[in-house]
Amino acid sequence: MVRNVRPLGGPKLSELEWEIMKPFWESGAMAARDLYARVGEQRQWSYKTVKTMLARLVQKGALKYEQIGNSYLYEAAYDRDVMTRAAASSFVERVFDGALTPFLAFFAERATPEELAVIRQEFKRIESKQGRKRGKRNAQSD
Repeated sequence: MVRNVRPLGGPKLSELEWEIMKPFWESGAMAARDLYARVGEQRQWSYKTVKTMLARLVQKGALKYEQIGNSYLYEAAYDRDVMTRAAASSFVERVFDGALTPFLAFFAERATPEELAVIRQEFKRIESKQGRKRGKRNAQSD
């Protein structure tokens, strides 16, 4: 069954932009020099490249900033969960035409038995939660 997956919040990010965002989600707000120390040097980026990436992420709305004297303190505008959900939703739409069954089957085929057990538990938790919601709706319509 093909279904429309609702688009979720947050801008679309490139692979490199995801790498820039991770330290903000892990550590919170930081200055460009702090990000450069964490990401720029290991990727062999110049400080100017890091600043360009920050400006791009601010323009996209993924980062926000506060000016403190002559410095800027950057922080994520969206939490990681929101961005991950938006990216996953976009991926399912583009690659699987919004169909969740082939998407899930694709990944389940590659999962270890331990991962499958965790996935089963997560599905049970979701089904239980959905059942409680349906029960509330049915009780309200009676």
